[in-house]
Amino acid sequence: MIRPTSRRSAYDPFRPVIGAWVARACAVAAIIVFGLVAIYGPTPLGSDPSLQLVNRVAVAVIGIGMAAFLWRYGMIRALPTKEGLRVVNLVRSHDLSWAQIVRVGFSGGAPWAVLELTDTEELAVMAIQRADGERATKEAGRLAALIEHHSRPAGGVND
Repeated sequence: MIRPTSRRSAYDPFRPVIGAWVARACAVAAIIVFGLVAIYGPTPLGSDPSLQLVNRVAVAVIGIGMAAFLWRYGMIRALPTKEGLRVVNLVRSHDLSWAQIVRVGFSGGAPWAVLELTDTEELAVMAIQRADGERATKEAGRLAALIEHHSRPAGGVND
């Protein structure tokens, strides 16, 4: 039987806590800082006004790009269902069936959990981050319980 760790459902999404909070706070700070620099930043005396505008727009675009990247980092997650696991990492998303997953763990000094797949590949689950400490260990345990539950033959007890 799957036993959720202080959650209502074993199928609740996996999300980072500390990394997501820091990323979102930095995204907001980037918008504010780069926006203020774009608006109030110094301009060289005697420079072309159209060049000044281009520089200010470039600074704003860099800030928006940085904020978008950081916000995206804050959106990483892993979504378990009865059919499988959708891992949404920073750049790519992966849809896996439970049969494709052998085990989960923190390999070596990896900053996040790693799935070992049946095709001998490994897949990082950035949603379970070592920086979250004990919570990360519990979340990895919950994911391991889901993997174990779905690897049992059909018709077993507690399905």
